[in-house]
Amino acid sequence: MGDKFLTLSEFNLEGNFLGFAGKKPRKVKYLSLAVPSGDVLVKLPKKLRGCLSSSLEIGEPINIYGTCKLNRYTGLIKLKAYQVIPFTSNPDQSLPSPPPAKIMVCQKSGCVKRGGEGLLSELEKTLCDRGLLDKVTIEHTGCQKRCSSAPNCVLMLGKKKYKKIHPEAIASLLENYLTGDHPCHAEE
Repeated sequence: MGDKFLTLSEFNLEGNFLGFAGKKPRKVKYLSLAVPSGDVLVKLPKKLRGCLSSSLEIGEPINIYGTCKLNRYTGLIKLKAYQVIPFTSNPDQSLPSPPPAKIMVCQKSGCVKRGGEGLLSELEKTLCDRGLLDKVTIEHTGCQKRCSSAPNCVLMLGKKKYKKIHPEAIASLLENYLTGDHPCHAEE
């Protein structure tokens, strides 16, 4: 079964906070935002709901960073926030850092026998040569359930997954991701 939602892009909205909304009274699920083109509802993840409900004031200017998803069946677009911050006119304020990058390398015997150790050392060498080794987490995993394509390595850039790619390609994608030029910032 495929995912019902297709991620279109990431977004950054600036507007005035109008309040919270939900299907049940006193259940915060959405944030209402006034933007120049109208009012929008943005879904809040559970981890943000509690702290925001006590810290935001109606009319306060805020920035919302999140992902825009398309429901494949209904054609409706859903906005989901991953960060909400009060807007300041301080020009030194930088954009939020992208979600962390992670590389998962299978270390089960089948993958190791089919080149997993070589893949891991080549990957570490390539990342070290480009000065990226300290900017990514390399996780040694158990079986990734794709034994026929061993050795297995998955690059996670935010919510985007890349499978079966060469260490040089991983390094290039990671460089672009960290500088903000990566397609997953525009299209996931």
